[in-house]
Amino acid sequence: MRSVFSKTNPAARFIRSRDGSAAIEFAILAIPYFLIVFAIIETFLALVGEQLVTNATDTMARKLRTGQIANTITEEDFRKQFCAEVSILITCSVDEIKIPQKLYIDLRRFNTFADIPKTIPLTPNGQYFDLDDSAFGFTPGGPTSINMLRVYYRWQVITDLVRPYLTKIRPKDGSMPSHFLIVATDAYRNEAYQ
Repeated sequence: MRSVFSKTNPAARFIRSRDGSAAIEFAILAIPYFLIVFAIIETFLALVGEQLVTNATDTMARKLRTGQIANTITEEDFRKQFCAEVSILITCSVDEIKIPQKLYIDLRRFNTFADIPKTIPLTPNGQYFDLDDSAFGFTPGGPTSINMLRVYYRWQVITDLVRPYLTKIRPKDGSMPSHFLIVATDAYRNEAYQ
């Protein structure tokens, strides 16, 4: 009588076979591996975008502070110049320059440094938040004025499985979070330029 596990039994040969085991192991491990790789790339790109927006905010604030940009500049012209600063990685459409959809600029003059807002204006939306741009303004100050330039950019998150861990910002319509909010702020007193 033949044993179920004898060497001639086809089922036993199939169980003992090691042909293709590397391919099966790769197929099992490939999905989590690539998810981790995409999460690392996504996080890296978001941090590079954040640094780019911060550097552009510093540059534009310096130009305002030193009088290289006149305090009579229009908001649209300022947005064009800001978009030129971030054009390495972020492109602004013609519509974006006219009506903010991703890039929000809040430039205001204040009487004292204590009057400058210290928090990001967010509107609660359940356990999530959305940017409240109702108090944003564009009033560049003249010589020796105290000013704040704050820039917000909605960085598009691509990897869906990572998205909820990167952002707590959710649009007002309640749809799935799709962006990471980048915030850069400069508070300064303008030089006594002529």
